[in-house]
Amino acid sequence: MKGFMEYLSEPSLKKFDVDGIERLELHGKVLESKQMLKEVFVEFHHSFHQLATRFLRTDGLEIELGAGVAPMRETYPTVLATDIVYGPHLDRELNAQNMALDDESIRAFYGQNCFHHFPEPDLFFKEINRTLKVGGGAILIEPYYGFFASALYKRLFKSEGFDKHYASWNTPATGPMNGANQALSYLIFIRDREEFTRKHPTLEIVHQEVCNNYLRYLISGGLNFRQLLPNACIPLIKACEVILKPFNRLFGLHHILVIRKKAV
Repeated sequence: MKGFMEYLSEPSLKKFDVDGIERLELHGKVLESKQMLKEVFVEFHHSFHQLATRFLRTDGLEIELGAGVAPMRETYPTVLATDIVYGPHLDRELNAQNMALDDESIRAFYGQNCFHHFPEPDLFFKEINRTLKVGGGAILIEPYYGFFASALYKRLFKSEGFDKHYASWNTPATGPMNGANQALSYLIFIRDREEFTRKHPTLEIVHQEVCNNYLRYLISGGLNFRQLLPNACIPLIKACEVILKPFNRLFGLHHILVIRKKAV
């Protein structure tokens, strides 16, 4: 299995430092070569926007945390893009656990595969509670916890684990990417939901769904692995996703959650 995963790894990324600033540049080159993956990211952007329209009925700034190489502002220009490492394609650097933002100034935070990299998520919840307007919220796309996702994520990355039984929400992260627990959203919002509600009573989980583009995400190889089928297969793969939609909870790779701030 180890040898097979090594073979599937994107050749240009085999020796790079996952915590280094070159990560963004290398991932950007990978993304430019993958139309299939670009479509997946744009669909994530549309999901963010649609769920914000549906559930976050207030005004204010919209900020994407951990925007990386596929920032939401490329689809929705009014969204501010931020990341852990500053780069020319980003608006600013922002520490998600200690934000230099005014109280009650934000309508929406968006986070795609970044929440599980926060070593102390309670600090993040306190910050979004401080900075969000009532009726605003955070929309997170995170690794899912279903049967297939749980089996896959345990074996996918050397730098990140997937432990659904980890006792603590805090993770021993050693850098922006190293040491994360990809099962963090499961721990907090599913396994320990009552504790989350008790500790952060003004934050409510108002929506959760499993993303339906997992076949294209998997076949594209994401940002770290080889693409398995040519782009000519995209229409066929989309058709398969429609057929398999009833099985999302079994085979899905990502889920999306909407956390909204309510009045005290």
